Amino acid sequence: MSERSPVLSPFWRNQLRQWHWISSALCLVALLLFSVTGFTLNHAAQIAAKPKTSHVEKDLPEADLVFIERAKDAQPLPDVLRSAVKALTGVDAGKALAQVSDGEIYVDLTTPGIDNSLTIEDDGHVTWERTDRGLIAVLNDLHKGRHAGPIWSLFIDLIALACVVFAVSGLGLLWLYEKNRRITWPLVALGALSPFVIFMLFVHS
Repeated sequence: MSERSPVLSPFWRNQLRQWHWISSALCLVALLLFSVTGFTLNHAAQIAAKPKTSHVEKDLPEADLVFIERAKDAQPLPDVLRSAVKALTGVDAGKALAQVSDGEIYVDLTTPGIDNSLTIEDDGHVTWERTDRGLIAVLNDLHKGRHAGPIWSLFIDLIALACVVFAVSGLGLLWLYEKNRRITWPLVALGALSPFVIFMLFVHS
């Protein structure tokens, strides 16, 4: 394989290759995932989904009503109230934060692809509703980091960083091996300019 004149030392040539393959290995599956979900998000209206909804309404025993008063806004449900609700409905609110307002406690239990909420009224009436929007919705929400938590958000940041390393090291390798590939820089220019041209002609206008 032909290379450019030896502008870079063998050490830096090796570093380019090492960082390129390491970053590609790290982000391979995630990059495929985000590419596929980018397509599904762009065509969300055309991809049919069949949500499955579960709904439960029950009343807490009178002996458990006193526990409702212990709930505080922006705090998890008190253990005794959480246990009472779980025994009644089978739903565990876990450490999700409650929103306490006059006459009602609302707990958002939503996860990627699943809308999930628990409402407890002052009179002890408990309503739980869960809507599963399917696998595609799960993947789309993961793409956006929606309701996925801080660890997944950190994972997305690390994958983004790995993709930057992959792209920059790939650009370095293009420069290193472009001697007998005249199409290299026209292709790079096309890839770099096409988003701006499309935006200016078809989006911004």
